[in-house]
Amino acid sequence: MRKIIDIDLRPQEYTSPTLLLKAAARSAAIPESEISHVQILRRSLDSRRGIRYHTTVELYCHEPFVPADYRGLYQDCHTKPSVIIVGAGPAGLFAALRALECGLRPVIIERGQPVQQRALDIALLGRTRQVNPESNWCFGEGGAGTYSDGKLYTRSTKRGDTTYVIQRFIEHGADPAIAIDAHAHIGTDRLSGIIANMRNTILGHGGEYHFSTHVTDLLVQRSGAEQRVCGVLDSQGNEYRGIAVILATGHSARDIYRLFSSKGWLLQPKPFALGIRVEHPQSLINEIQYHRSPDMRFLPPAAYSLTTQVDNHGVFSFCMCPGGVIVPAATGSGQQVVNGMSNSSRNSPYANSGIAVTVGLDDAPQYADYGPLALLHFQEDVERTIFQAVGNTISAPIQRLTDFCQGVMSRNNNPSNYIGPTVNSPLHQLLPPFITRCLQQGLKQFDSKMHGFYTSQASILAVESRTSSPVRIPRDETMQHPQLRGLYPCGEGAGYAGGIVSSAMDGIKAVETLSSHISQIS
Repeated sequence: MRKIIDIDLRPQEYTSPTLLLKAAARSAAIPESEISHVQILRRSLDSRRGIRYHTTVELYCHEPFVPADYRGLYQDCHTKPSVIIVGAGPAGLFAALRALECGLRPVIIERGQPVQQRALDIALLGRTRQVNPESNWCFGEGGAGTYSDGKLYTRSTKRGDTTYVIQRFIEHGADPAIAIDAHAHIGTDRLSGIIANMRNTILGHGGEYHFSTHVTDLLVQRSGAEQRVCGVLDSQGNEYRGIAVILATGHSARDIYRLFSSKGWLLQPKPFALGIRVEHPQSLINEIQYHRSPDMRFLPPAAYSLTTQVDNHGVFSFCMCPGGVIVPAATGSGQQVVNGMSNSSRNSPYANSGIAVTVGLDDAPQYADYGPLALLHFQEDVERTIFQAVGNTISAPIQRLTDFCQGVMSRNNNPSNYIGPTVNSPLHQLLPPFITRCLQQGLKQFDSKMHGFYTSQASILAVESRTSSPVRIPRDETMQHPQLRGLYPCGEGAGYAGGIVSSAMDGIKAVETLSSHISQIS
């Protein structure tokens, strides 16, 4: 017999199998001796009124526990029709895994390096301060998500069931606990191995990879008034052909947007967000969120999520990294970009989070002549301004949070976990005025929601500009580009996702839609 119950657990009860069993038996009114196994199905930590884990558990009474089978239903696709997938980030990887289940042979074209070599290139960036434009914190196997803590939750409620994504991660080496956490994460240190395992699955079932292969054009066939994409062309003149192309290039593949613009293919401007990284001592965030509870020793590093409105702009936290580090995330010369990441243990002494302000076309009227690329040019100019302000290097400008809000230069700065040098800078003068104004007010307002957030112990670093794409590659109800049949734009780069899970789900949806169109294509 099995019985599912909801139960609130104190941290000590949750972390102790013995106390967990006692609490579950008491709640279910079942003798402990009759329970052979307690399986946690869902958990979320609530620290609002006394710290409790809201937990759903399944009790196995007089029957053995059988672990879940997370293996995918992959086909041997060595001789199946090929689908070209541009990009090996979350959208591309999960599109490839789903393609194997749909009887399609994924051919992945990735401009960057395999994840192991990519790690070496990123380490070299830390030593030389020179960005490799093809292999960096954003480009390479796994995409930008590999170096962003591996958060596996999405704010969207319209994308469908996330179970498939979670199962594929567990199948390839993630901790099964990610299936039960309300705000699951994997950790950058573990993601690399998981992504390599996914590659092995794809190759083992007939898929194909081409690394260090930079797509420069689409192969388009014309039949009357219709244009159909049948493959891609790389920078060496090589062609890769298939029944369709899934475009999953990520939010930083600016050359793809410029390719579309030069060809006259439809693009749309898309609002995005731009701001800073804020960094606090993790111990301070723990005290604020856990109210100095005596149970803190049983609890994970605390996170937070904050949002407010200032002058009709959203100001919000995102990609919050407890126990994390801040990294240089530029993808080319002349750019200064920061992002956050953390390993599975989240054991850094600092917490960091993006704090961003929504940006729309009305905020950048001087860029209107650029049409669909207006906000892309705005984004580039902000990154260039910050880069020049710190001496044309990847050093990060830094300022105490309170000094930024008061509009004064910091006399000295807090220690920072940024991977690279920092430069004391007047960020209140360097960021666009409306961004500065919204951040100054928003950061102060956050203190009313998290008393202690507004403090001189906190630092801000800039610029957090790659929150999402400022351009959308449009698609119709068939998920194909309106002008280019056989082209399926998806993920963050196309402007339809924001994060690992939503990008993965969008890639899956693209393949499933393509699969349903096979008879029409052939």
